[in-house]
Amino acid sequence: MKKAYFLLAFSALGINAYGQKTVDQKVSELLSKMSLEEKVGQLVQYSGFEYATGPQNSNSATVLEEIKKGRVGSMLNVAGAEETIAFQKLALQSGLKIPLLFGQDVIHGYRTTFPVNLGQAASWDLRLIEKSERIAATEASAYGIHWTFAPMVDVARDPRWGRVMEGSGEDTYLGTQIGLARIRGFQGKGLGNLDAVMACAKHFAAYGAAVGGRDYNSVDMSLRQLHETYLPPFKAAADAGVATFMNSFNDINGIPATANSYILRDLLKGKWNYKGFVVSDWGSIGEMIPHGYAKDAGEAAEKAIAAGSDMDMESHIYMTELPRLVKEGKVNIKWVDDAAGRILKKKFEMGLFDDPYRFSSAKRQKEQTNNTEHRKFGREFGSKSIVLLKNHGNILPLSKAVKTVALIGPFGKETVANHGFWSITFKDDQQRIVSQFDGIKNQLDKNSTLLYAKGCNVDDNDRSMFAEAVETAKKADVVIMTLGEGHAMSGEAKSRSSIGFTGVQEDLLKEIAKTGKPIVLMINAGRPLIFNWAADHIPAIMYTWWLGTEAGNSIADVLFGTVNPGGKLPMSFPRTEGQIPVYYNHYNTGRPAKNNTDRNYVSAYIDLDNDPKFPFGYGLSYTEFKYSDMNLSSTALKGNQTLTVDVTVSNTGKYDGEEVVQLYVKDLFGKVVRPVKELKSFQKVLIRKGENKTVTFKLTPEDLKFFDNDLNYDWESGEFDIMIGTNSQNVQTKRINWTR
Repeated sequence: MKKAYFLLAFSALGINAYGQKTVDQKVSELLSKMSLEEKVGQLVQYSGFEYATGPQNSNSATVLEEIKKGRVGSMLNVAGAEETIAFQKLALQSGLKIPLLFGQDVIHGYRTTFPVNLGQAASWDLRLIEKSERIAATEASAYGIHWTFAPMVDVARDPRWGRVMEGSGEDTYLGTQIGLARIRGFQGKGLGNLDAVMACAKHFAAYGAAVGGRDYNSVDMSLRQLHETYLPPFKAAADAGVATFMNSFNDINGIPATANSYILRDLLKGKWNYKGFVVSDWGSIGEMIPHGYAKDAGEAAEKAIAAGSDMDMESHIYMTELPRLVKEGKVNIKWVDDAAGRILKKKFEMGLFDDPYRFSSAKRQKEQTNNTEHRKFGREFGSKSIVLLKNHGNILPLSKAVKTVALIGPFGKETVANHGFWSITFKDDQQRIVSQFDGIKNQLDKNSTLLYAKGCNVDDNDRSMFAEAVETAKKADVVIMTLGEGHAMSGEAKSRSSIGFTGVQEDLLKEIAKTGKPIVLMINAGRPLIFNWAADHIPAIMYTWWLGTEAGNSIADVLFGTVNPGGKLPMSFPRTEGQIPVYYNHYNTGRPAKNNTDRNYVSAYIDLDNDPKFPFGYGLSYTEFKYSDMNLSSTALKGNQTLTVDVTVSNTGKYDGEEVVQLYVKDLFGKVVRPVKELKSFQKVLIRKGENKTVTFKLTPEDLKFFDNDLNYDWESGEFDIMIGTNSQNVQTKRINWTR
């Protein structure tokens, strides 16, 4: 009855009276009825942080009045059936009763939190990544959310940049595939379904290349590098129908991305023919003034709308400036109409004109508040994201019957920290998030004992807890150390010049190591860290990232062998900060090093080995995998033929396990220099102990294309090395000749 009442009401008001018209026709008809101020209103987005108790109790009376007048198109940080209904009611007091869009940073889960995104990328499992976003969309939409500001598809090669935790690492191909999986998960079977949310490809563009890894910083690069490395994930997202794009904060070659007509008008909305809309990042339109690109708010608005930025997130500039600029002839009304039309189109596609409250359901919200199936999946996903970096002497997996285990470190009993950065806070987080201590305790045999000592804090110099930790370690048969960086040390505005263990954590580790007890080190982080002493002296190391709601259970599953780790690094781990950026697909240079220690008049540091501490694609298993019998269908191909590549992978160890088989290609000679290798495909395969599997890849000339200096995208005849292996450094290679 309630829905029928809404439909009748809106039909009577003329909002649903479009009959069988197309969405574009509906948008055109609505635009024809709108005043300039109402059109500009659709381009305005405000945050609802201050409306925690509902808009009626807000002290921001001005914003509430603007919503009632139809001068706000979207709100972010407004969630929950009660809250979204209250705001929507305000919007429907406007003359044309155009509903609001509600956006939220749903980055790695909503009610159920999953591993931070870089940790998810370490799973190299597109099926799990897509499913995690499907769950996130289901939960978020049940709380009245229409739109998520994800996925972040920035390629990032500098781990000092805090936002590496939000992306998929250093590789364009892997990042593109993961980005597409996320979009499929968020948007499901299509916009308008109640379990689908609008996705947002961000940050457009090249944000991950900020100078020095400092957030919000400048980007200066050739257009060829921009197209070759940083734009492909965005182009793929546009082709896949991602609902929205978000600007990046940085300038690109001197032009802020928010007003960069080359990437927004020429590429995105021109050559790529993108039909969604572009939202600024928080305040980025206004930030063009301190950039030195706009002298005042009026000029910032003029440049942003002309370049193709459709929605103003929290600058408060479009509403105050655009109507005047249009009336003065400084801004063509066609840009306002185009932007408003793109936004209205998404509102129609989401079904909000049929029923503005369709996503605001207290019943659905209650059903998704504690979904046990989602938590079960979160536990699985967390375990599949862990990367085993070292297992000297096969210390792992641990026996559940080990008599005494000591868990030592500042993260052992943490709960909320397991969310990681960019998570949604709920009042019951401390009760529902599984700590590492509880996860381990729940899996130990009843006759085993789990001891705990904090040992130190995350980021101060207090050594007063060392003695207790040492005594605790002495009582144990095995010590599990849990160290790393605090959960809020990686993320937006969390760039770090030094990316080692903070505080006195490494000193604590060294003291515990003096006891002679076997140590398993778990590293909690949102980025690659530098931990050379530990890597050289501790026998077993697991990179556990921040794993989300079920973190403790996921970790225990891997520690005790219920799950055999199969994660692989999506970023190279540097030896020192001075080596950054270090990434696998670099150019050879005219003086390449002959080996890892070659430093004599070659491209190298005189005081450092040449390779990273841990390479891209690296990760161990509790079992052993052997690669053999790499075969090519031909070593001489012509034109659009397909190359078939086979390799046999054998599980020669004692456990069933998953292996990520990686295929790389090197173009030996080109009109521009080419990387030493490029990831072109991968497969994650389950291989039982004692089993052999033939893994098959197919390559076509499409996989050989690159951008030349004139931005032509094509391939050339020549010689190519085909490489298959377990990581970017450990590969088998065969050479082919491919002519046009």
